[in-house]
Amino acid sequence: MSLKLFRSTGYHSILTPGEARLALHPGWAVTIVAGWVGLASNVWFWQALATGGQDALPAAGSALALSGAAGSALSLFGWRRTFKLAATGVLLFGALLAGGVLTQDIPARQLADPALRLSTLLPTWASLFRWQVPTLLVLLGGIPVIYLWNVQLRRLAGSEQFRTNLAGLVTWALVFACGFAVLYATA
Repeated sequence: MSLKLFRSTGYHSILTPGEARLALHPGWAVTIVAGWVGLASNVWFWQALATGGQDALPAAGSALALSGAAGSALSLFGWRRTFKLAATGVLLFGALLAGGVLTQDIPARQLADPALRLSTLLPTWASLFRWQVPTLLVLLGGIPVIYLWNVQLRRLAGSEQFRTNLAGLVTWALVFACGFAVLYATA
């Protein structure tokens, strides 16, 4: 029989120093999701790249506007219990917008039109049953959501989380405003 000096219960907290350093900071998580929505889910950006730079300025404006809108929403709901649910909604909505823009061939310049309704950017009911929209929903929305739910986020103290969310909200609102300024300048 050996002498045990320390008893181990087998319980490991997520607040151990090593795990706290390895977990993703919530500010970086907002940046990654907003960047994904603004660039990967932005059909206008990819069409501008495919056409050799035609309409590059409206596409850049749409990328800034989409990233700013996504980042603002995620910063607003960037609390520990609400972030992953809000990010899931933002990712799926971005994929749904990409499907609508792709199937209806809406130009980026139309975003600056004050008469534009959000419902015109969404896919039609008939296009939901074709292969393009479900494929985009899986590739641009489903796969990042699965990854997101498996990533551990760093826990911050309440005041530090509030400062992070407030700084993110102001920063992403400025990005959103810059994106719409570029869109209105090119309209």
